[in-house]
Amino acid sequence: MMASNDIWWLGRGEEEISLLPVMANRHGLVAGATGTGKTVTLRALAESFSDGGVPVFLADAKGDLTGLALPGGDHPKVRERVQGMELGDFAFRGYPVAFWDLYGSAGHPVRATVSEMGPQLLGRILGLNDTQSGVLNLIFRVADDQGLLLLDLKDLQAMAAFVGENAAQFRTRYGNVSTASIGAIQRALLALGDQGGAGFFGEPALDLDDLLKTSADGRGIINILAAERLMRSPQLYATFLLWLLAELFERLPEVGDPPKPKLIFVFDEAHLLFNDTPPALVSQIEQVVRLIRSKGVGVYFVTQNPTDLPDSVLGQLGLRIQHALRAFTPRDQKAVRVAAQTFRPNPALNVEQAITELGVGEALVSLLDARGTPTPVQRTLIRPPRSRMQPLSPTEQIAVIAASPFAGRYEKAIDRESAHEVLLARASQQPVLEKAAPRAAAPRARQGDDVVSALAKSAARSIGSNIGRQVVRGVLGALFGGKR
Repeated sequence: MMASNDIWWLGRGEEEISLLPVMANRHGLVAGATGTGKTVTLRALAESFSDGGVPVFLADAKGDLTGLALPGGDHPKVRERVQGMELGDFAFRGYPVAFWDLYGSAGHPVRATVSEMGPQLLGRILGLNDTQSGVLNLIFRVADDQGLLLLDLKDLQAMAAFVGENAAQFRTRYGNVSTASIGAIQRALLALGDQGGAGFFGEPALDLDDLLKTSADGRGIINILAAERLMRSPQLYATFLLWLLAELFERLPEVGDPPKPKLIFVFDEAHLLFNDTPPALVSQIEQVVRLIRSKGVGVYFVTQNPTDLPDSVLGQLGLRIQHALRAFTPRDQKAVRVAAQTFRPNPALNVEQAITELGVGEALVSLLDARGTPTPVQRTLIRPPRSRMQPLSPTEQIAVIAASPFAGRYEKAIDRESAHEVLLARASQQPVLEKAAPRAAAPRARQGDDVVSALAKSAARSIGSNIGRQVVRGVLGALFGGKR
């Protein structure tokens, strides 16, 4: 069965299991123990969304989703599933894919400016305590008031040193500046730079419109974030995805309940988002998840157990796909009971027992019907993926990146006049250059129109005028007092 504009087929239970596009922005959950088929289900979902003309953004935590770009048929279990489900019209095919990478090696570089990230989320990445986070807020405030652009890590490092060296001058207006906190911030920035984080901050910044593109044949582009290396810094991974979701919430217009989503946003390893997260931040995440569906964005969480998510978030997820869970310990048995209780009961199915008996590629599924009511849970065979299961070779991946519509737009970093250069000029008593335009925008033939356009948009977001400094840094930062 093919995905269509009316339904997106997900599998077969007591009957055909299909997701209504109009309900796809009501969010979803894919859960299950390691090795039970979550990644294959995620692949099948991404293919269905793409076939329906909906772009997808997902993180590839294990490096095994790159094969989405090429036709499948390479795995015997997939061919066996096609035959077993008697899918006579089933055809293997590749999908329009764009690769992204915070480190710029396995995809188009993903960058944001320090100002866009804001002090709240940046403090979380740096692992700062409350006192240190307060000083970081102060550094941002001084930069705002003095018209100093914070674009990359060296801007923030220079700004932190400037505030520390002039602490007495700023104490009356902004409050006490702890030398110890300045030192802790500087050390954390150095550590982040050593982990490769310096490449993430800067320009040209990611244009969010590029995540909302469709291919020439109308299918949604599947945007894959290379996350194997990123997962070694789980705080950076979780905070980056949270920032990106917040930016989408902030910038997309209200659309109500569209016929289908503008974008599907996937949080893989979702437990990392909530590990050691302050209750106030969890509350704001819950609010963003609740409200962003009116912007046409569906958020899908992938994790081992539903209990990894707070109840306030779990209660908003209209699509539930539960793969097998193990019940070897009392704690495991409790988790199975909790997972079973999240479904609308089916009188013909013992849900708690079924969760421990599911085979690979089999899941308990509950959807929303046309009225938005959860359907009774069904034991379901998930449809086989059409794309290749085997990851792309380095040569194949390079070819896909080179053929991407975004090729050449983000690859070359641009360093324009900002806090670092201005403070250096002040220190050496050299005249400070005007910041009306980025220095790299002039040689258009060298950078290309796409780079200039991306830089212009980035400049518009972070321009250092009194009005520009009031532009929102991010909805989560705003909710915590970052917006002025």
